[in-house]
Amino acid sequence: MVHDTSLAGLRASLQGLHDRQLSVDGFCQLWRNASALLAALPPRYRQVMEDLLGRLEASRWFAEESCSFSQDDLIAQLGTWLDKAGQTLSVAAPQ
Repeated sequence: MVHDTSLAGLRASLQGLHDRQLSVDGFCQLWRNASALLAALPPRYRQVMEDLLGRLEASRWFAEESCSFSQDDLIAQLGTWLDKAGQTLSVAAPQ
């Protein structure tokens, strides 16, 4: 199923970002290019994802202490986004 592959790929990229094997720019580009996955989800998922990615991009310019949100927190929130996207896709999938 294409959605599982897309979700798995995004989850792997999330781990790569967490492990600092992937840059924030590369990570955000990868997520924004997941058009098939995003098209299969309700529009609010794209809005939430863009909000999280925007904050992630902004956070790289500030020291942890001066930023109102941490990259670790954003990575955790993106993981939650993936979990909810997977649940939404599994409910929407024909049985």
